Amino acid sequence: MHVIVLGAGVIGVTSAWYLARLGHEVTVIDRQPAPAMETSRAPGGQIIAGPWGLGLNDLSYHPLDWLLHSGRTALALRKGLDPALLRWSLMAMKSRNAAAHAITLGRLERLTQYNRHCLDALRSETGITYDDRQSGHIQLFRTTRQIARVRPVLRDLAGHGTAPRLLDVDEILEHEPGLAHALPLFRGGVFLPDDQSGDTSVFTARLARMAQANGVRFVFETTVQGLDAAPDRIMSVRTDAGHMRADAYVVAMGSYSPLLLRPLGIRLPVYPLKGYSLTLPLTDESHAPLATVTDTANGVSITRLGARIRVAGGVDLTGYNLRPSPRRRTVLELSFSELFGGGDLAAATYWSGLRPCTPDGTPVIGPAGGFGNLWLNTGHGGLGWSTACASGRLIADLIAGRTPDIPALDLPLSRYG
Repeated sequence: MHVIVLGAGVIGVTSAWYLARLGHEVTVIDRQPAPAMETSRAPGGQIIAGPWGLGLNDLSYHPLDWLLHSGRTALALRKGLDPALLRWSLMAMKSRNAAAHAITLGRLERLTQYNRHCLDALRSETGITYDDRQSGHIQLFRTTRQIARVRPVLRDLAGHGTAPRLLDVDEILEHEPGLAHALPLFRGGVFLPDDQSGDTSVFTARLARMAQANGVRFVFETTVQGLDAAPDRIMSVRTDAGHMRADAYVVAMGSYSPLLLRPLGIRLPVYPLKGYSLTLPLTDESHAPLATVTDTANGVSITRLGARIRVAGGVDLTGYNLRPSPRRRTVLELSFSELFGGGDLAAATYWSGLRPCTPDGTPVIGPAGGFGNLWLNTGHGGLGWSTACASGRLIADLIAGRTPDIPALDLPLSRYG
């Protein structure tokens, strides 16, 4: 079967990899000149492996929590009425009750833990490296109130695989000695032993080269303009280089997926949440993280990526506007300077990217209703790096008619009714 994958970010490339491993002919189309040039270019480096790592202050996870705990600066909103944002916000509020929240956490626990299994297997099979570390992740708490809030959550999570551990200050320094000079600023933290870290862009580029060596065809600098459809199936992809045809099509275009699908009458509830990062050279090993530290008070993650440091955080709802916010940069620089400082902020690269977020925070993986050969793998929000291999393998199994290793019937677009 010939499958066209639309999008060469981490989701599109992992989809292509697993499809090719099942023997399919695969073509990947992207408007950029190389893989991982948009949302996958410079997000935070942490790879979350369980529900305890999905939040900021209370270890919960929901898109609205991102907005409430997105850093010291005020949330930026798009000026003027945005009907898509209004619909998305109403759906997000409806999905924030206790029952819906439990369903979301269950889905994300399933995906992130399966992703860890898939990523470990891929690394073992291929030898791929991406400034990766399997050293866990510390969520740092600056106040005793934060610690008090997290204690009951940790008790509830005690039966979920490798349980997180509450650490005192001395135990934190055993894991992250670079925090020694910042001792007065924090009161404790949680250690997440199963979490990993790495550079999404490096991973995606190297996996794309491996996929190409296995027969995957990449068509870059080619803009997808639309999908030509018969009543029950997609006939071709319309691009600025002409029409391209296949037996099946996978939409993995992140925040731009709804724009592509709308002319087909498909309402995909994905909205772009703009996030930010700084990538700076490491200058002092003794004042730098060894793996990932999350400053929960400011919603900022600080990750060691080889000889570089990635500082990421902040959420703005400004539509498809990619213009970086100076205020967000100030928060990132302040959090890093307070906790570590072993990097050259003057030489930092400042980046913003659009996280494709669904109202319930769960990606959409599966068939697109009404078109028998159209598949969706999108809407991963800020968890694309933490679910990419799982998502790619799931979509490949579903297209091939194989039974996935984990339940996937609650992940398609049809769950929104």
